[in-house]
Amino acid sequence: MPLLKNISILYTCRPDGGQASVHPVKNAALAWSGENIEWAGSESDLPEKYQQDEIVDAEGAVVVPGFIDCHTHLCFGGWRSDEFEMRVQGESYLDIAKAGGGILSTVKATRKATEDELFEKASELLQKISKMGVTTIECKSGYGLSLEDELKQLRVYKHLKKESKLTIVPTFLGAHTLPPEFKNNRVAYIDLVVNEMIPAVANENLADFCDVFVEDAAFTIEEARQILETGKQHGLQPKLHADQLTSGGGAELAAEVQAVSADHLEQISEIGIQKIAETGVVGVTLPIASLYTQQPYLNCRRLVDGGVEVAVATDFNPGSAPSFDLQLAMMLTCNHGRLTPSESLKAGTYYAAKALNLHDKTGSLEKGKQADFVLLDVPDINFWLYHFNRSAVKSCYVKGERLK
Repeated sequence: MPLLKNISILYTCRPDGGQASVHPVKNAALAWSGENIEWAGSESDLPEKYQQDEIVDAEGAVVVPGFIDCHTHLCFGGWRSDEFEMRVQGESYLDIAKAGGGILSTVKATRKATEDELFEKASELLQKISKMGVTTIECKSGYGLSLEDELKQLRVYKHLKKESKLTIVPTFLGAHTLPPEFKNNRVAYIDLVVNEMIPAVANENLADFCDVFVEDAAFTIEEARQILETGKQHGLQPKLHADQLTSGGGAELAAEVQAVSADHLEQISEIGIQKIAETGVVGVTLPIASLYTQQPYLNCRRLVDGGVEVAVATDFNPGSAPSFDLQLAMMLTCNHGRLTPSESLKAGTYYAAKALNLHDKTGSLEKGKQADFVLLDVPDINFWLYHFNRSAVKSCYVKGERLK
């Protein structure tokens, strides 16, 4: 049984105590057997039965739970680097879309790509992501917007689940935007999503969640309700892109349908905060999207003070958030989201696991949880997020195995 010793500080990030409670243990040790943790605590309290185990020297590193990116769009065709220059020059989202860019340009590229091409690209990206300490990642469809192409994306994730050591969590996002062929027939597209896509996704067991982009330029509250309720009937738990550009009641809908999470929330109302706090919906902040789109950041302090559990994710996608650096997202959550480093760490570990309904398996370093953890070459987490440096990750363990 491996035993990690010489840990300067072990941040267990247990669920008790709220957003700021990461439960640091100085001069700590961590023992695991197979995929799961057996013991975690102060080295001075280490039970005798672990004393003769296989010793792994942490060399004074800080140890934290494996990072969990609970909102990405990992599988897509092409890139959109030209849009970055356009935004810097002052072009708006609508201007870019009218010029042939935006989500639909990625839809075109994704439809053109084969499943094998998409898998190869996503696999290469995932290898880079794993080296940054991410041990669990949620992956959405939403760039196919046809039955065949949505299933194609989700089958890529099914393939990745078999090939990767990371925990892959697939989400169906057929209601991302209207595809061009349904531009003048919203009802027909909703019918396609509800009556063909969702049953097909469920029949092949290709997704755990059903997500909808609820926004003036995407899907209405009524449309989203129909899609999410249908998803629930087929065993897909609800998630929402909510209140990103306008305060349109997305958070309130998330509470109504008992969603696992409501993501973005930059324009969330006070009533929305109250509703998701009352119903236990996790609020997911996506600050890299605000960084790249030059839009207001979510003030996470409002949510935490209002009783909402906050997670942080990258929103990695080729348009509005073309970075998969979750540590960057955590740092931005401090500088612009107004959370402390401890609160941001809890957001990227335990609460991110809760946003995927995986908090009983991962997200904290406790007996029985998966042995997913990261060694950081820093004196403490305050210094880690203050002196932003992605090379701080010394090594990463997934289900007890060190990633190379």
